[in-house]
Amino acid sequence: MDTTKHDRLYASIFNTVIDGVITISERGLIQTVNPAACKLFGYTASDMIGQKVNMLMPDPHHTDHDGYIHNYVSTGEKKIIGLGREVTGKRKDGTLFPFRLAISEVLLDTGRIFTGIIHDLTEQKKAEERILEINEQLERRVTKRTEELSDVVNKLIQTNKQLEQKELELIASLDKERELSELKSRFISIASHEFRTPLSTILSSASLIARYTETETQEKRVRHINRIKTSVKNLTDILNDFLSLSKLEEGKVENIPTHFHLADLCEEIIEHIGTILKKGQQVILINKTTNSEILADGKSLRNVIINLLSNASKYSAEDKNILFTIEHDDQAVRFSIKDEGIGIPADEQQHLFTRFFRANNVSNIQGTGLGLNIVKRYLDLMGGKIEFESEEGIGTKFKVYIPLTNDNET
Repeated sequence: MDTTKHDRLYASIFNTVIDGVITISERGLIQTVNPAACKLFGYTASDMIGQKVNMLMPDPHHTDHDGYIHNYVSTGEKKIIGLGREVTGKRKDGTLFPFRLAISEVLLDTGRIFTGIIHDLTEQKKAEERILEINEQLERRVTKRTEELSDVVNKLIQTNKQLEQKELELIASLDKERELSELKSRFISIASHEFRTPLSTILSSASLIARYTETETQEKRVRHINRIKTSVKNLTDILNDFLSLSKLEEGKVENIPTHFHLADLCEEIIEHIGTILKKGQQVILINKTTNSEILADGKSLRNVIINLLSNASKYSAEDKNILFTIEHDDQAVRFSIKDEGIGIPADEQQHLFTRFFRANNVSNIQGTGLGLNIVKRYLDLMGGKIEFESEEGIGTKFKVYIPLTNDNET
């Protein structure tokens, strides 16, 4: 290819390439510039040729550019030459734009020149910024959606907990209803069985009394009157058990502490129990208390003691003693009730405080199987505890512990 054609080809490429091309001398003066570079920087070729290339650069490169070239020419150390890098250009109107600059060195007979290829990065940077913006928007949306999802999950968890609570309440309600149904069924069963005997006794005794009209039959009348009294008492005990259990089940019994003397309460209870003891039975009180008042629920305590003493009498034979020991300090009341009765079979003792439980050795002794369950409920209400020792045919000893209320707690 001849020189003329070569020059035309070079000029054609130089003038039509889409990237800007600038050549500069060793002194940093612009020698040639293609149309793409003129368009990028907003200058005409005549504006640029012969001017220092740093006219196209913002500070600090504007000031330092001469030093870059001089340093390379002096030392041969390349910092820009042969390397591509992103830099910022300055247009004629003062606006800045990003571009990738690739500088090469060309050695000619007339000297050394440097060629800079300028690829505009404006659209690429805008795209990158747009991508970053979209990513940030997506991150914000993800964060927001995550928060919203977290709120929904938390609400679902809360709703689930509420449903679980409702389910537990429903199960408890159904269990309660089942217990009440069982209680009614057992009451009907007990009523039909336990009420029949005393009612029959009352009816027959009343009929017989009506026949004894003569004075000499007074002894027989008294005997039948006593049978009526005993039967009425048995019926009253059964009804009292059901009434107490009903009040406890319905939460109508509260722990209400009052001041009273424990020894006086026990003496009054023993006097009351004396009217129902079997022939020859006696409650022996061992009083280890001080004469000071205590603060406790006297009504509940009275019910516990009466129930345990009644059981001791009921399940003991005539002429047997019941040992009743009481003591207290500033923290608690402790008492024990020991009988010489039929005792509780060892293999059945684990069921002793279960509602309606009656040991298989009670034979024809009347009862509902509720008494000790009621005692346990009263003690739970007072924060107390009950323990027992029993041997079949020897007797049973109940030990009760009840914490006292401090005046500062009332």
